[in-house]
Formats: sequence, structure tokens, C-alpha cells
Amino acid sequence: MQNFKMGNLIRKSSITRGALFGLFLGVVFGPAPASAQQANSSTDVAVHMVVTVKPHHGAQVPAVAADDVKVYQKGKRDMVASWVPLQGDRAGLQLYILIDDTSRASLALQYRSIDKFIEEQPASTAIGIGYIRNGTVFTAQNLTTDRTLAEKSLRLPLGFGAAYTSPYLALSDLMKKWPETKDRREILMITSGIDPLGGGFSNDPFTNPYLDAAFEQAQRGGFIVYSIYAPGVGRASRGRFRTDLAQTGLDLMAQKTGGETYYLAFGAPVDITPYLQDVSNNLKHQYQLIFLAKGEKKPTLEPVKVKTEMPNTGLVTAEDGYVKSGM
Repeated sequence: MQNFKMGNLIRKSSITRGALFGLFLGVVFGPAPASAQQANSSTDVAVHMVVTVKPHHGAQVPAVAADDVKVYQKGKRDMVASWVPLQGDRAGLQLYILIDDTSRASLALQYRSIDKFIEEQPASTAIGIGYIRNGTVFTAQNLTTDRTLAEKSLRLPLGFGAAYTSPYLALSDLMKKWPETKDRREILMITSGIDPLGGGFSNDPFTNPYLDAAFEQAQRGGFIVYSIYAPGVGRASRGRFRTDLAQTGLDLMAQKTGGETYYLAFGAPVDITPYLQDVSNNLKHQYQLIFLAKGEKKPTLEPVKVKTEMPNTGLVTAEDGYVKSGM
């Protein structure tokens, strides 16, 4: 028993000397800087995402610092390399407004609200206007900072003159043709979300390959997609079950890309002004997040969680980050 205690004392003495020696080294040399830790990982790649800050309650949007942001990938915390508010000389934004040509003519009653929304955007925002038709986007006005040109390009939807195809096929078409830029790229769709091509008669969004392809393309390209539900013409847009599934598809697109969806039950919104105001508020409170992730053998989309412990603060971003190859 005494030998056992003596052995314990020897081990404790050795541990104590080792701890003191380690403490001495820490005092002399200090902890390794973050840059050195980054440099030691040759497979780390920078992942870029746009994050929208929103209050849980009230209208006051809190300012968020880099130290308040935590990023998790596959359950492990990643290092935040940059957190920059997209304001001032970093406020560049390219915004496309897409109107579904199968929408009812009554949608034109909302154009005054859209005009005001366009006029209220800062000078750093370029706006384009397009119409969803036959699975593609017919551009009425290319991206421009001339507000008058953008407003003049608004016209009545074709209604019965346009066939229902796939709004998501059209969305993919727009993103595919969109040139690379350092500015944010965001889209506001005004559509019923009805997709007889991809969702079948029931318009099931969970079996829609065009929806899947669109949100994957959006995540890879860093696009954020907002949508406002507007019922279409004819029998195709009728039925609560089908409308509910169509709205669910728009919800999925928003969740996957970091945007939002707006609708008032199953009918046409009385006034879309509050929706447009919320979109404007989101655009004013966005940050560019860059974090370091473990690179894969080939580029891939990885689930990412961006969190903060600040009170009354929510961070909205795409569900997946585009992680490039680290090899």
C-alpha cells in the first residue's frame, strides 16, 4: 500500500514538472496565431456565403460582429475568416425581378408597389426585369441602375397567352446565363409556383427534378431567391391541395437559398407592399461570410449551420455551402 502511494507521488511530481514546463513555454512563445493554424492545413478552402441578419422580435436589426458568429460543418466548428457588412463600397447588388406570365392580369394592380420598391433601392443596386414563359426567362430589361428603364419594362402578364411549364426551369435558365460578378446576385420571383412539368398533376415539390436542379444551382452560384405567391389563370391554378404544394415548393427554394416566401393563404395578396418592404430590409442587413472548411476531393455542397448567441438575433443563409476542392 505504501509503495502504491509512493508511486502515485512520483507520477504526480512528474506531471507537475511537465505542467510547469509547458506553462513556461506558453509564456515565452504564446499561442500559435490563427494565420499559422490556417497555414498548417493545406486542405482548408475558403467558402463564401451571404448571411441576412433578422431580429426575432421588433424592427431594430442588431449589428453583428465576427466574434458573434459561429459556423458548423458536419457537426464541427469552422474558423470564420471574414465577416463584412455589405454596405458602403461593398453594397453592390444585382437583383432580378421575375414575373410569371401565367399570372392573372390583376397582378398589374400591384405594379405601383413594385415601382416604389425599385425606386427605394440604393444606387449600388442594378435591377433587371424578366418574364417567366415556356420554361425560360424573356428579359424585358437587362440589369440597369436606371430606375425609369426598369419601371417602364413592367407590363401586363400574358395570362391565357402563356402555357404553364416550369418556373424552376426558367429560374435555372436565368442563373445559367448570369455572368460572374463580385456583387451579390439575388432574385425576386412573383409566381404561383405551379409546375406541371416537374411536379406532375399534384405539383409535388418533393419529386420535382427541376426544383432540385434550381436550388442546387442557386447554392453553387450563391444566388438568394425570394418569392411572392400570385395565383395564375385557368384551372391549373385551382385547388387548395395543389396550391398548397406549389407554395411548399416556393418555401423549399427560399429555405435552401437563404431567401423568403410570402403568401396570404391560397388567394391573391391584397397588397404586396409589406412583402417588398421586408425584402428591402433584408437586402440592407446582409453580410459576406467567409469561413474555412475542409476541402473535398471534388467540389461539393455541404450542409452548413451559421449561428449566433446574440439575443433577439437570427442569421438566415443557404442550407448548404459550396466547398471547392482542397487537393
